[in-house]
Amino acid sequence: MSSKESCRIELRTAIRQLSDRCLYSASKWAAEQLVGIEQDPAKFTPSNTRFQRGSSSIRRRFRTNEITSTPPTGVAYVSTPVMEEDEAIHGDFYLLAKSYFDCREYRRAAHVLRDQTGKKSVFLRCYALYLAGEKRKEEEMIELEGPLGKSDAVNRELVSLERELATLCKNNTIDPFGLYLYGLVLKEKGNENLARKVLVESVNSYPWNWSAWSELQSLCTTVDILNGLNLSNHWMKEFFLASIYQELRMHNESLSKYENLQGMFTFSNYIQAQIAKARYSLREFEQVEVIFEDLLRNDPYRVEDMDTYSNVLYTKECFSALSYLAHRVIMTDKYRPESCCIIGNYYSLKGQHEKSVVYFRRALKLNKNYLSAWTLMGHEYVEMKNTPAAVDAYRRAVDINPRDYRAWYGLGQAYEMMGMPHYALHYFRKSVFFQPIDSRLWIAMAQCYESEQLHMLEEAIKCYKRAANCNDTEAIALHRLAMLHRELGQPEEAAFYYKKDLERMEAEEREGPNIVEALMFLATHYKTQKKFEEAEVYCTRLLDYTGPERETAKSLLRGMRIAQSGFPSMDVEHFHP
Repeated sequence: MSSKESCRIELRTAIRQLSDRCLYSASKWAAEQLVGIEQDPAKFTPSNTRFQRGSSSIRRRFRTNEITSTPPTGVAYVSTPVMEEDEAIHGDFYLLAKSYFDCREYRRAAHVLRDQTGKKSVFLRCYALYLAGEKRKEEEMIELEGPLGKSDAVNRELVSLERELATLCKNNTIDPFGLYLYGLVLKEKGNENLARKVLVESVNSYPWNWSAWSELQSLCTTVDILNGLNLSNHWMKEFFLASIYQELRMHNESLSKYENLQGMFTFSNYIQAQIAKARYSLREFEQVEVIFEDLLRNDPYRVEDMDTYSNVLYTKECFSALSYLAHRVIMTDKYRPESCCIIGNYYSLKGQHEKSVVYFRRALKLNKNYLSAWTLMGHEYVEMKNTPAAVDAYRRAVDINPRDYRAWYGLGQAYEMMGMPHYALHYFRKSVFFQPIDSRLWIAMAQCYESEQLHMLEEAIKCYKRAANCNDTEAIALHRLAMLHRELGQPEEAAFYYKKDLERMEAEEREGPNIVEALMFLATHYKTQKKFEEAEVYCTRLLDYTGPERETAKSLLRGMRIAQSGFPSMDVEHFHP
């Protein structure tokens, strides 16, 4: 049996099992990977489409023997037994409970299963209680503090669920789905170490539950924690590593993993979107735009991850493309957090910051933990000079994800605006720690060091050097390095950076006062060093300008002629026809 066919069988089985337990998000993820596997050419016919479902029926009873499969190239693999269903007949009670669950009547679903003892029924009952508690917690938050306010509301079902699931775990009468729920409850209760251990046991026993992997990822905040996990080798582990590398800002490693996985899951929209997000973090905007355009051609009603695409269009100031994207998501699903963020970006690009904030707030009403909305709303408040509101938004963002460099950067900007550079410096340092390849962050920190209150120019120089090595697209770092060395009385270093800045401006065909400044300094510097030939080159270029620099260049040329010949020189016009 081919590795692709083995993956198909595993995923088809997993989709049914996950759906049967109402784990619809994990089931959807598995289904997207299933259709992402390249069709076998021998079975391919013109009537097949890229998204055709497999024709094999899924058996109601599952095999207990192991499925041996071959992994994608470079993926280590230990086969995992397909889980046997523990109940031959769950009966009408389970079907009724599942119907109530699907209608979001969670307590009714749990009540129906109160006397059922099978593992599948116990999981659904406990999961229904967990979601009932979450639903009530959300209601209390809105009642007490409003949709965006902070609240002490908690899920009141967690204590009883932890007690019951711990007993089941101790008695070894819990299945991988129950372990997933137990890990989720432990995480909510703040017992992260035990939660990690339980979730690792869950994914090792049943690796196809992407929701369990996602919860495990949220508990791995450092590389050391990740390396300490005892995970079995299965191709699902590769998806997990690719995803967590991205979260840990190991973008190149993440990109490599996803590109390897594409060898098996050639048409996976999920993998394509993750590659785009990794390249976005690496600031490869041109490639990101191409990937998202291809994604939308293949999946025109996709909303997931499109907020990242809108960020790219915003950065590139593509008004028409961003307007078109906003219109598409409105027609597809207007009240999705991603849709609201896209519309917010559109209004921000138009300079309508108040209207932009309305949509970011709407996104947060739909999902108060939607990180991008908090960060982007903070940016809008900065533009509106509402610094206290900006600080609050950024703080909410770092509460959700302490590794969000954009929020730390925003806090630095806000405190800098308030004239508090020591605080600003602290937050800029946090931002560059999490995103050391972004030149803008180093430049912001350098400018903070340059402020009147700090005036730490040597530290500023170190930051500008880091920015220059991080592909400074705004061409700020080299010019500031030249000016700072000039200010510190270091003419050789200043000349070095002026020359590099001049070369860059010429390569990019830029014009402006920075070119004149560089030419003036270099001409004067080399004249002082008695390197008259080099000085003459820069003076001659200054004669192309019509301002006072032209007269300065003539004076310098005249002085060099005198120094070289010892006699009064002729008019320097002959140097420049």
